[in-house]
Formats: sequence, C-alpha cells, structure tokens
Amino acid sequence: MYSQEDRRRAVELYIKSGNKKAVKRTLGYPDNNTMDRWYQEYLDTGTLKEKRTKWFKFTEEQKQYAIQHFLMNGCHYSNTVKDLGYPSRALLGTWVKELVPLAPKPRKDRVECSEGQKISAVIDLCTGDMPVRDILNECNVDKVTLYNWKKELLGKECAEQMTRKKKPPLPDDRDALLLEVESLKKQIYRQQMELDVLKKAAEILKKDQGIDLKKMTNKEKATLIDALRTTYPLNDLLEMIEMAKSSYFYQREAFARPDKYASLRIEAKDIFSESKRRYGYRRVHAEIKNEGIIVSEKVILRIMNEEQLVVPCKKKRYNSYKGEVSPAVENVIARDFHADAPNEKWLTDLTEFHIPAGKIYLSPIIDCFDGLAVSWTIGISPNAELVNTMLDEAINQLSSDERPIVHSDRGFHYRWPGWISRMEKAGLKRSMSKKSCPSDNSACEGFFGRLKNEMFHYQSWQGVSIDQFINELDSYLRWYNEKRIKMSLGGLSPLDYRYSIGFAA
Repeated sequence: MYSQEDRRRAVELYIKSGNKKAVKRTLGYPDNNTMDRWYQEYLDTGTLKEKRTKWFKFTEEQKQYAIQHFLMNGCHYSNTVKDLGYPSRALLGTWVKELVPLAPKPRKDRVECSEGQKISAVIDLCTGDMPVRDILNECNVDKVTLYNWKKELLGKECAEQMTRKKKPPLPDDRDALLLEVESLKKQIYRQQMELDVLKKAAEILKKDQGIDLKKMTNKEKATLIDALRTTYPLNDLLEMIEMAKSSYFYQREAFARPDKYASLRIEAKDIFSESKRRYGYRRVHAEIKNEGIIVSEKVILRIMNEEQLVVPCKKKRYNSYKGEVSPAVENVIARDFHADAPNEKWLTDLTEFHIPAGKIYLSPIIDCFDGLAVSWTIGISPNAELVNTMLDEAINQLSSDERPIVHSDRGFHYRWPGWISRMEKAGLKRSMSKKSCPSDNSACEGFFGRLKNEMFHYQSWQGVSIDQFINELDSYLRWYNEKRIKMSLGGLSPLDYRYSIGFAA
C-alpha cells in the first residue's frame, strides 16, 4: 500500500513529464493502470485522499480479544487465526500494526505443503488459472521451490520444454513440418488431459497424500472418468487412467445399485454421535453387535472412513513430582496391571485440565481388574486434601477382608504423613513408580489419555465456568463406569461386566 506522499510524488512527476514510463523508471512504481487511477482521483477531487484501513464486520471486542490472544500465545499469526477462527492473517497484521505498534515481530510461519497442495499449485502454474504471485502467497514458498515442484511432477525434460523460450528450427520439408505440428498437438492434448485428470482427482477424491493414478481403486477411477466424460472421449480417458472398459461399465452398474449399507450408515452415525465422537470402529461394531446385527468389523471401519467419523486424538502429560518429601517405597506392581478380582490392585495419579476460566485437577483411583473408577475427587488445587478425600471414599467401599495394593507415582501428595497414615490404618500396601518413569503407571496414564481425548480435547471451553466444567467431568466419569463399553470386557461397561460375572458394584 502506497502512502499519500508516495502517490502525490508520482502524480506530480507525471504532470511534469507527461510520461508514465518515465515516472516508473524514476520512482520504481506504479504500473500504468494504477497511475491512471491516481491521476483521475487528483483531477476529480484536487487532492489524494489518505488510505484508511478497513475493519470489515468485526466488533471492537473481537479485535481486542484477537490481539490479546496474539500477544499471549507467542505472537503467532497462524495459531491465533486457527484457534479463534477469525480474522485473516493479513487483517490480523493490520490490527496489530494499528493498535499495538510496539508488539514484538512474529516469527515467519513455516508451512509444510502436502503432495496434493503441490500438485494443485503446479496445475495452477501450468494452466495459468492463477497468477504466480498468488500461488506463492498461498503456499508460502519462493519461486525456486514452485518450479522445482514442477520439475518433480512433470519431469525435467517436459518442464524444460514448457518453459523453453527458443523455438526449434523449422524443417524445410512441408510434409515433415505438418507431421511435427500434428505430433505437438497430440503431445499438448495428452499433457492437458493429464493435468485435468490430476486436478479433478485432487478436487473430487481429496487425495491429501498425493495422486497416483495407477494405485487408485476401480471405483475411484470410474468416478474420475464420469467427471471428465463431457470433456474427453471415453477411450482416451481409459487409456490415460489405465482402466479396462469392462471394469468401467461394471463400476457404472455398481453406482446405480442401492446402497446395501444405508441403514447401517445411519446406525453407525447415531452411535458415534451418542458417544460424543469418543467411539472408534471397534466400539461402534460392538454396539451394533449388541443390537443383534451381524456385520464385519472391516465393514464398520470402511463406513466410518467414508463418512469421516474420526475420533480426535491428542496427548498431554501432567507431572506432579515436587521433590523428595519422604522415602519412596518399592515398586510392587512392577508394570503387572493384571488383576484376577476387584480391589486387588489400584492405580492413582493426578491430572490437570486448563480452560479459560482456570485450572481444574482430577484425582481418581482406577481398579486394574476392569478399569473401573473406584472413586474420584475434582478440585481447583492439587493439594493433599484432594487425594486424601479420594482415598477415604475408596477405603469406605472395601469389605473387611480386602487389602488392595495402591500404586502411584512419586508425587508429593502420596508422600505426606496424611496419605501414609490412612494407608497404614486401612492395611493397604503402597507401591511407587521409579523416578521420571511414567510407564510404570501406564495403565493410569492411559485412562487419562482416553478421558481427555473423549471429553476435553477438540472442544471449546470458552465461556464455561469452573463449576460447569466440574459437573461435565463428573458426568463423564459416571458415564465411563456405567455406559462406556470396553472391548477387553466383551463390549460391556465396567459395572455391567461386574454384574455379569457376579460381583456387586
């Protein structure tokens, strides 16, 4: 964007010289169309107006919140736009320059382009559908990288032919010339058809990992041919994609058949939705099997892939180790998390949830027998009262002859006198992981991972209070015990499994 002073200088020089090329040669800007626009504005108004930044449709609160997020999260444009869903990177940069001129300079984003993005960029470059500058800005690469992609995808020889400026010498023989022209037309036709095939495959089939025409399924090939039938002859497309005509017409007939899994798709979507996107294909298959429907796991997997029913996954670890408070005890569990009956081996640990309203901590006890959450406490501080209350509730559920081993990490909560005295009074045996070795308590860490993947990550907690979050977390834990099926328990929840084998909950 040129300033008012820059535009005024260009207009004055143009009035003086009367030559647009002389203005650009002297100042280095602008182009002819821009010069005409500036000069017309000067003739109409007698001056050049100061350019103002457009604020679009966003409120002042949204602008302030976006800038606050930008400053508090590493001054990173892409992360701010991705987390908030607005504005564009360019508009955010304008807000920062206007409202926080002394903000630290953000680091340049490094964008890793997939094979599909590279192919799309090369197609736009070769067809001329988009200016080169726009392609470079969209992919965040330089011109050298873009043309290297072109050589990799089209081959060095073909890329050089498309960019060669010198024309080959024309043969003297007229017939030979006509043959060469015909050959070049066929070559251009085939290259254009190949580019259209690649572009249509990227558009319809969404091949994020790159497009290999030979490795596509017959169903995908038939879909691609149908999309290009109005542009190219069928035989040419079959030859390009390397598909037999009989196979193509077989797929055409298959498309016309009704979907025999239509009702099963609806059932899988309902189960996935009811679990709040927490069930993978094995648990969805188990739920369908419990309803008396016999179907293969592979069919459910394919249906969920086609319907894009994907369980989000993210890992984060909380460490409660604060140093040596009292002597550590032996690791009695020794990574053997198998138990033959309830209340033989218990696991415990602390985990943290960070939402905009604040931090919340969960302290559960997990039974190795079936993964049941025996007891849990939720609070806003990872103190001794949190874990001691949890232990008291778990001990109250034990019968007189039950003395489980209680395994934990070396967190300071499990080394205070209050925890130790409760363990000794109830006759429970302590067990601790080695220092900086979370795998010694991997079964409990796995419980935390499943919990956070299913109810915490990939959800917006903006505007949710701490009390509301605690209620949501408590509701999930009850659902986990009573309703959530486990494949290791034969497709039953922990409580249903205990009832099925004769153990009272």
